[in-house]
Amino acid sequence: MQYPCLVPKRLCKVPIHIRIDSEDLSREGEPIPAFQADLHCNYQDTAKTVFTPDGKQVQLTGIALFPGDIAPELPTLSGGMATVCGVDRTIFQGNKARNPNGTVNYTELRLI
Repeated sequence: MQYPCLVPKRLCKVPIHIRIDSEDLSREGEPIPAFQADLHCNYQDTAKTVFTPDGKQVQLTGIALFPGDIAPELPTLSGGMATVCGVDRTIFQGNKARNPNGTVNYTELRLI
């Protein structure tokens, strides 16, 4: 059975450069890049105000959605960096949304 793609390629217009790090560290304690690519995504920005003891802080976050599996050789997407709209952001969560048959429908990266 063919499942519909929930993130159509025609809606992915924002250029993004992503670097996904492996879960291992180098001898110097730095993350080891496992995957890098220049892609197009459906990008959504959000902002929220966090009240701290010193005052308030605005925290910007974003979600980048990609059709299919952007890194099929990696079982999980746990961290790295993304450059989108000229801003470097940290990947703090990755999700491979799967169809009932186990194939990846779309990939989601949450950025801060």
